[in-house]
Amino acid sequence: QVQLVESGGGLVQPGGSLRLSCAASGTISYIHHVGWYRRAPGKERELVAHITAVGTTTYSDSVKGRFTISRDNARNAIYLQMNSLTPGDTAAYYCNLEIATARGLVPIDYWGQGIQVTVSS
Repeated sequence: QVQLVESGGGLVQPGGSLRLSCAASGTISYIHHVGWYRRAPGKERELVAHITAVGTTTYSDSVKGRFTISRDNARNAIYLQMNSLTPGDTAAYYCNLEIATARGLVPIDYWGQGIQVTVSS
């Protein structure tokens, strides 16, 4: 069993910052690629940021230069530092981790429960 717990969301004013965390627990052999997604009301889910097993990062054009994804393999955790937030960043944010629960198994997708980020004055 693997569980992902997200934290760090909330209400922030435009121009502010938030840091999202996603911690994985349970039977984990290794974590492969990881990422953050978001879904705004009335819109489809979009990939916000991604980091590979070797640390290569990619970002959506809408957050490039403002958001930073990172991972702590020792803690089985990933983070999303969000700066210069705008109302357009308002959404539910989901972490996604590819996790292998035993050596030799193919990693499979696990999702966080989602956490709300609201940017408003």
